[in-house]
Amino acid sequence: MRTAQSRQKAYANRHRRPFEFSIGDKVFLKVFPIKEILRINKKSKLDPQFVGPLEITERIGSVAY
Repeated sequence: MRTAQSRQKAYANRHRRPFEFSIGDKVFLKVFPIKEILRINKKSKLDPQFVGPLEITERIGSVAY
């Protein structure tokens, strides 16, 4: 079981890369559809998937900006 887990972890980590942003960088924010909003407004294929560019003003944690 552990060998399978370590193999799957290695395969998954090949496609990941660490992100480091600094204050003042401009980034795009991915928009996730929310079920309550989808009931009110229908989601279209042409709706934007990203919002931005937004400027990073502060760093809250190791992965939160």
